[in-house]
Amino acid sequence: MFAPKTIIMTRQSISFTEPNDEWLKTQVESKEYSSKSELVNDLVRQARNQQCQIDWLRSKLESAENSGFTNDSKEQILLESKALFNG
Repeated sequence: MFAPKTIIMTRQSISFTEPNDEWLKTQVESKEYSSKSELVNDLVRQARNQQCQIDWLRSKLESAENSGFTNDSKEQILLESKALFNG
């Protein structure tokens, strides 16, 4: 039997510009999210995932620049990139 995963949340106080606050409220009111906190956490998760993808791509580019060539085909590189970016 598996124990449920415990998520530890910390409380933060942040300020938003009026247009950003209105957009957040609209997302919650449209039932996309149950709260502003849930939405902000989702946006942060997306940004972290995007940063991982950027870091991976940067690493590949630096490696390619340093080595001067690769044995991978264009198709292999494209498949690997799509697999990472899609999740």
